[in-house]
Amino acid sequence: MKSTGKRVSKIHQDKNFYIISLLTLMAILGGTIYNPALPTIANFFNVSSDRVSLVSTLFQFPGTIVTPIFGVLADTFGRKQVLVPSLLVFALGGALSGFAPNFRSLVEWRILQGIGTASLESLQLTIISDLYTGKKLTSVMAFVASLNGISSAIFPLIGGLLASFSWRYPFLTSLFAIPVAVMVLTTMKLPKQEHSVQNFQLKPYLKNTWRSINNRQVFGLLFAIMSLFMLQVGACLTYIPIFAGTKLGASEPVIGIILTSLSLSLALVASQLGLLTRHFSQIQLIKISFILSGLGLLIVPTVNNVWLLLIPIFFLGAAQGIAFPSTQALLAMLSSQESRAGFMGINSTIQSWGQTLGPLLGSIVDAIWGTQAVFYASAVFYFASFFVLNAVLTNSVTQLK
Repeated sequence: MKSTGKRVSKIHQDKNFYIISLLTLMAILGGTIYNPALPTIANFFNVSSDRVSLVSTLFQFPGTIVTPIFGVLADTFGRKQVLVPSLLVFALGGALSGFAPNFRSLVEWRILQGIGTASLESLQLTIISDLYTGKKLTSVMAFVASLNGISSAIFPLIGGLLASFSWRYPFLTSLFAIPVAVMVLTTMKLPKQEHSVQNFQLKPYLKNTWRSINNRQVFGLLFAIMSLFMLQVGACLTYIPIFAGTKLGASEPVIGIILTSLSLSLALVASQLGLLTRHFSQIQLIKISFILSGLGLLIVPTVNNVWLLLIPIFFLGAAQGIAFPSTQALLAMLSSQESRAGFMGINSTIQSWGQTLGPLLGSIVDAIWGTQAVFYASAVFYFASFFVLNAVLTNSVTQLK
């Protein structure tokens, strides 16, 4: 990459920084704001709890397929050429979901919205790496992690309030992606890419990307990321609302508050990550997060009062606040400049597999053994994953910093 001009010395004076923040909000919006409405959607369309989870599953599914393709296209044609259409498709799919006349139409339009959101997170991380280096890169990544936590806290609360009027309203918030697309197109300034479409060669590009990925430590980090997103979207964002609504009789606004507390605990612990890394390596923190996840999941089905969910919620949020920044920071250091969008696309694809498998596997367990069994089965998985990571990941990966 070549710079297009003088870089802004202070982040808060950089227009790109604010646009990146808006991209972060859009990437979080589509997967969080509707969750408090899931019990209402199930009642409205008269579908079971395992079927209503398709609203989450099929939204995440396109990312498991198309994200690497978008990464290659972004490395070839440019970031904006992929990002702007993605934002517009995201807005269209969300708006149509809000007007869906039946459950089948709802999940079909969610697939379309999922195609639009598939590239947002990977390109956001790619653009941050394009624009910033050194301490600025660390500062922006830290801010984005905090914004993820804060928006994940606020959006379910807003979604719960909107859903109390109609389950359709949370989906219509995706229309905010349209002005963001306009700002990306007209205001965002990105470095010029050194290679052109004419001299792009797929085989060397793929070899370079594979060279960055093909080692045990990267595979271990990708497994950790997939597992963490299975937890976040499956047990936390899909089945905690279902459990709270169907088993504990919680209303949509109360479910929104519960999910908000999850994200607040994530943001709180993530903000203290610098202090934690003085005593533990990032690899150790990732492993600790899996123990915390398992403990939190074991507690959830034993709760008989909705407000007692705040106890396991803290464990689950803390685990994610420890692990998400640690895994993403370590992987960001491993990306090569020539195939950065492709590498981040693989990272986001693994995240999407986790986001898809979480509610999908949960729905299978739910259909066979019931909702409470989802949490017990998930706890077993995360305790087992701790032993896998303990064998695969070593502290030597931190030497890559």
